[in-house]
Amino acid sequence: MTAQETAALVLYEDNHLLVVKKPPNVPAQADASGDPDLLSLLKAYIKEKYDKPGEVYLGLVHRLDRPVGGAMVFARTSKAASRLSEQVRARQVRRTYLAVVRGDPPKEGFLRDFLLKDERTNTSRAVPEGTPGAREARLTFRVLARRDGLSLCEIHLQTGRSHQIRVQFSHAGWPLWGDARYGGGKPGEQIALWGSALELVHPTKKTPLRIPCPPPHTPPFDRFPEAFAAESE
Repeated sequence: MTAQETAALVLYEDNHLLVVKKPPNVPAQADASGDPDLLSLLKAYIKEKYDKPGEVYLGLVHRLDRPVGGAMVFARTSKAASRLSEQVRARQVRRTYLAVVRGDPPKEGFLRDFLLKDERTNTSRAVPEGTPGAREARLTFRVLARRDGLSLCEIHLQTGRSHQIRVQFSHAGWPLWGDARYGGGKPGEQIALWGSALELVHPTKKTPLRIPCPPPHTPPFDRFPEAFAAESE
């Protein structure tokens, strides 16, 4: 990815924050694959834009699964990183997701499960309450539109578990379109899960900040004009 392409990802930037649109299939930080990662790309962008000598500081305060795209916030100072991390721990950073699922969920819903992660395979599954090592997972959703056997859902997490949205919707019988791991997605399909907005309190100005990030006009989101109207306001 060129510096110009990286710059095009920026949604909001000041001396303390950098909010960007994470492309699908780009890891948030370096992993065993050795593929270019978002954190390193953004450090290179800052270094070039501001002609910074030496190592550039950029704090990673939350993540998105590798195949998932959407809004991510990074901290440009250690003070901002500390305050943002505290907001994340206190569930004060509100992340809105859009997902296209197979089937017909109710108009509004609440999902509560207990998820057990297998570190060896990096997968999670729903298990009975009381299973050793399982952690509670909660989310709320509402259906924005239905079309061709698919439903566009707006989702808010109440907990932050590994692969939570993907596992909970699959367990409920509404797997995400294109999810090869949990939903029977087909080769060439891109998982239909997108971080469509971030809401937080600016770490130094103390003012509310909301950054929309509409999904790409690609299948299956392109079947739902509601996906773009929801975050263009």
